[in-house]
Amino acid sequence: MRGIRPLSSLLAVAAVLLVPACGSATQNRSDPSGPGAEGFPVTVSNCGVETTYRRPPQRAVSLNQHATEVMLALGLEKSMVGTGYLDDRILPEYQAAFDSVKVLSKEYPSFETLLAAEPDFVYGGFASTFDEKDGRSRPTFTKAGINTHLNIEDCPAGPVTMATIDEEIRTVAKIFGVPERGEQQVNQLHGTLDQVDGRLAGVTPTELFVYDSGDKTAFTAGGKGIGNELIKKAGGVNLFADVDKAFGDVSFEQLAERAPEVIVIYDYGDRPVEDKKKFLLANPALKDVPAIRNERFAVLPLSSTVLGVRVPAAVESLARQIHPDRFR
Repeated sequence: MRGIRPLSSLLAVAAVLLVPACGSATQNRSDPSGPGAEGFPVTVSNCGVETTYRRPPQRAVSLNQHATEVMLALGLEKSMVGTGYLDDRILPEYQAAFDSVKVLSKEYPSFETLLAAEPDFVYGGFASTFDEKDGRSRPTFTKAGINTHLNIEDCPAGPVTMATIDEEIRTVAKIFGVPERGEQQVNQLHGTLDQVDGRLAGVTPTELFVYDSGDKTAFTAGGKGIGNELIKKAGGVNLFADVDKAFGDVSFEQLAERAPEVIVIYDYGDRPVEDKKKFLLANPALKDVPAIRNERFAVLPLSSTVLGVRVPAAVESLARQIHPDRFR
C-alpha cells in the first residue's frame, strides 16, 4: 500500500477539480479508454447516480462501519487503500483483513486526505459521507475521476427489507467482479434468518419501542429503515413504524400512550447503556409504561441496526432477548 503522495502530486490531482470533466462522468478513473476486464463493463444505478465500471476498482476507500464490513465480508481488502469512521469494534472474523487496510481518519477524512490515498472508488455507508458542505459531494468526486457508491438504505426506492441487504451485497460484489462471493454471503446471512424463523414459529409478537437517544424528545427507529424489518424478523412490532423515515423524533408522551412491552436501546457513542436506562426509568412521563414498570430492556449496538452484514445476527440477538423461551 502506497503512502501519502508528495504535496506537488496532491496539488496536481486536486487541480482536476478546476477542469471540466471530459467524456462520460461515470467512467472509471483508471484508464477508462482501455479494454474492459472479463465480465465488464457493468453499469450500476445508485441513488440517482449511474456509473459504468470497465473493470473492478483497485484502490477503494470505505467510510462508515457497515460499508467497510460489506467490503471485508466479500474479501475485498486487497482492493482497498483506506477506510474510516467506525462506530464499533470491527467484527472478529474480519479483524485480520481490516488490519491490512490503512485507517485514514477516526471520522470522515477531508477531501484532500481522500485524494492523497489515490482512490478510484469511495463507498459510503451514510449520506453524510458525501456531504456537499464538507467538500465531499458525489459530483466533486466524479470531477476528480473517482467513482462513488452510497449504501442504499439512505436512498430507498421502496420498503427497506432483508431483500434490500441482498441487493446491496450483490451490487458491491458485481462492481468488484466477484458475484459468486456475493451469493455466498447472501446465502450465509439467510441461513441465520431461517434458523431464527424456525425458533419463532407461531410466536406472539412483542410490542417494542427503540430508544436511540434524546432528552427532550426520543429519537427512535421509524418504518423506513432496516431497523423496522429487523424488529419484525425478531418477533417484535415497532410501535413507531408509522414514522415515515428511518429515524425520527417522538415525544415521551407519545411513547407513554403506546405503552411498549420492551424498550430496545441502541448502544453507541459516549452515553453508556446504563445511563440511558436510568434516564428512562426516572422519567415521570413513562412510569406507567409496561417496559418501565417491568424494567424490560433489550440492547443492540447501533452498527448492527443499519443495512449491512450484521443485521441477521442482530435479528437473532434481539429475538433471544425478547423471546428467551424460544432459545432454551
